[in-house]
Order: sequence, then structure tokens, then C-alpha cells
Amino acid sequence: MKKSEATFTDIGAYEAKTHLPELLRQVAGGARFRITNRGRPVAELVPVADPVAIDVSAAIDRFLAFKSAHPVRQDVSIKALIEEGRE
Repeated sequence: MKKSEATFTDIGAYEAKTHLPELLRQVAGGARFRITNRGRPVAELVPVADPVAIDVSAAIDRFLAFKSAHPVRQDVSIKALIEEGRE
């Protein structure tokens, strides 16, 4: 690995493949890697810009609202619903 520019560390594709779990741990900590193939940059491995925080209570509220708006039909069997989805 070699440093390039101020924020990226260059790493060969083979080395990236063999050390991916460790690279991912480092990326989670803020590291940035430029993956090269025969010396040419081909990809960048960077932290997610703005991770989406999961709001559990909001997800439950959306689920309950969906469930209320789309009740399960009692007159149809599961098998019939599966067949309907295949059409």
C-alpha cells in the first residue's frame, strides 16, 4: 500500500481482495482506499457519506399504517395469493 494524494491509500486489487475484511474495518473508521489494477486506479473504497439511521418507532408506525390501509383479505387462501403473484 502506498499513500496517494492526502486522503487515499493505494492498494492493488489482489491485496484488496485478500485483505477485504480488514480494509472494511479501517474504512468504517474513516480510512479511504483507491484500488488499482496494474497501477491504474479502478475503484475507491470509502466510508458511506451519510449513513441512514434506523428509526425503529417510525418504521413500526409506517408498518402499522400500511397494515391498516391494506388489510389481509380473509376470503383468499395463501396458495391463491401465490398463484396471483405468478401471473
